[in-house]
Amino acid sequence: MDFDLSAGVAVLERTPHTLRALLAGLSPAWTDATEGPETWSPYDVLGHLIHGERADWIPRARLILDQGPERRFTPFDRFAQFRESEGKTLAELLDEFARLRAGNLTTLAGWRLTDDQLALEGEHPEFGPVTLRQLLATWVAHDLGHVAQVARVMAKQYREAVGPWRAYLPVMDR
Repeated sequence: MDFDLSAGVAVLERTPHTLRALLAGLSPAWTDATEGPETWSPYDVLGHLIHGERADWIPRARLILDQGPERRFTPFDRFAQFRESEGKTLAELLDEFARLRAGNLTTLAGWRLTDDQLALEGEHPEFGPVTLRQLLATWVAHDLGHVAQVARVMAKQYREAVGPWRAYLPVMDR
């Protein structure tokens, strides 16, 4: 499927609602659970998504659109959530994510991007030249990957409890 901005935005709009529906009001047994050492809980994933709203998607898009002499992205701290979310409740993170995402989507809509703009390039510190279209497609895929991650982490909490049905539940062994 080729990237379509309005189709991508339709997914981006839903991510905060999806995570709120999945996580709000659950006990820490669900929201703080991980898949083992050095893996992320749903709480951690939410913090990561919040950091991305602040430091990744829109700031990098702005850098590309400006087409100034410096188009190299600042490296993204994939672990910033561990310090930035410290002391916050899951409810606070869900609210913060929804607020930041709404603001970023308002900014994105206000740009009224053209195909020529979507073809503009910035420079990723690891990948080199990337287009705005690729950045925005990645934002959508990133959201979906983390929604799947949250569901997978939660499902694995019943890995042993499902008994022989585990054979029919591939999520348990991914």
